Amino acid sequence: MRITTAALTGLLAGAATAISGASPTLSVAAAVLTPLTLAIGPRLTAGIATGLRTPGRGERSVTAQMTGTEFEDHVAHIARSCGAPVIMTPLSGDWGVDLIIGRRPNRIAVQCKRYSRPVGPGAVQEVVAGAPMQDCAHTMVVTNTAFTPAARKLAERHGTILVGGDELPQLRRIITGLRTNR
Repeated sequence: MRITTAALTGLLAGAATAISGASPTLSVAAAVLTPLTLAIGPRLTAGIATGLRTPGRGERSVTAQMTGTEFEDHVAHIARSCGAPVIMTPLSGDWGVDLIIGRRPNRIAVQCKRYSRPVGPGAVQEVVAGAPMQDCAHTMVVTNTAFTPAARKLAERHGTILVGGDELPQLRRIITGLRTNR
């Protein structure tokens, strides 16, 4: 909204309030608040509408509609945006590793799981077993949901990094941190 339009709207609202017999304080308040309401109203309405369709805990709108392969592509895209080289392994014969991020000797083997339920220890077992076969020094499992307690325990034992649905927005920061700290 242009400033002249806002000023005119405020002036008219204040005048209309004063003419109707309201107190001077109320007239000034109407003159100030009317243009502000008109200016932020559309954004406020859009924000409320966005909030109403925001996915629940553990569910991300971006990943909710993806297939498993699209989810792998999404994770690879995030890694590439960090400046990391990414190798997408073939669908078969990948030894349980979907992506290889980084350069030798600090490559990260990544298992991507796009599930509707929590990811169990099998995903951790697969990536831990496949990492040496792909010449990777570190392991990570990325999912759109959460991890079972057994998966968390196994990951802790093997030093596997777990990135669940709630941490997915920080994946770029996690990958960047791994590349600089290792």
